[in-house]
Amino acid sequence: MTNTPLTGRTIHIHRHQWHLAWDHSIPPVARVQSGEEVSFDLLDASCGQIVEGSTVETIRTLDFSRVDPVNGPIYVEGVAPGDTLEVEFLDLQPADWGWTAVIPGFGLLADDFPEPALKIWHLEGGADGWAEFAPGIRVPLAPFCGEIGLAPGLSGALSTIPPYRHGGNMDTKHLTRGARLYLPVEVPGALYSMGDGHAAQGDGEVCGTAIETPMRATVRLTVRQDIHVPEPQFLTPGPLAQRTNTASYYATDGIGPDLMEATRNAIRHMIDHLQRSYGLSRPDAYMLCSVIVDLKLCEVVDAPN
Repeated sequence: MTNTPLTGRTIHIHRHQWHLAWDHSIPPVARVQSGEEVSFDLLDASCGQIVEGSTVETIRTLDFSRVDPVNGPIYVEGVAPGDTLEVEFLDLQPADWGWTAVIPGFGLLADDFPEPALKIWHLEGGADGWAEFAPGIRVPLAPFCGEIGLAPGLSGALSTIPPYRHGGNMDTKHLTRGARLYLPVEVPGALYSMGDGHAAQGDGEVCGTAIETPMRATVRLTVRQDIHVPEPQFLTPGPLAQRTNTASYYATDGIGPDLMEATRNAIRHMIDHLQRSYGLSRPDAYMLCSVIVDLKLCEVVDAPN
């Protein structure tokens, strides 16, 4: 069965109501009925450490223990372990600025980029706008939240940095306005939290950061007892590449017996292409890859030579 809305109210979760672990012992900051809307004022992934006027020195002193805060948790009445929580994304509004960084020791090519780098973006036009990376390079915005999840059934605190079967730091760029996410419930009330606003991101988020931004997010939380999912699943409101124009695109392959190393090589080749074609520095090309390049698996069945 699907539980329908009981009220027309919207619950608001404030910016200071955040936490840094997935843990079912964290008390809920609000309780809602199935089908009610909840709005969130979300910090950026740095938990406010990086601001619009920051320089690369901020990255050198970044406190990683404060990274990826999530707001909540929300107790949803009537949901029990074994049920599914449907999260419908009603509105996602980024701030007017964001950041992308190379953080030493983090990212797909961490060994290639030992030094920090930082790009501060100016975001124009809200959720349907653009951001300019460099003259002639504009990135369409497609806001979503990287962190979306429920409390685990296991006792103890789990880091917000990785993803889990109950959600977490999934960084799924397709969870934009109108999408519906289905999460498996492991504890009474589900204990829903979200955070990590992204104004735009490529599939893979290869340097470890997207266009990170504070965000106002509004979702509808609905108990679903008619469907059961073992891990997160989602439904988009339309084609996966809704903001992509009809122009041609350039792709670089990575081929090898190890999937991760093949992925690294594909991104290295794309960095080379961006340097040659647009005159970007290598760190800038790496950060741009994280924001606009989509990793794709062509096949996994034939062993390469």
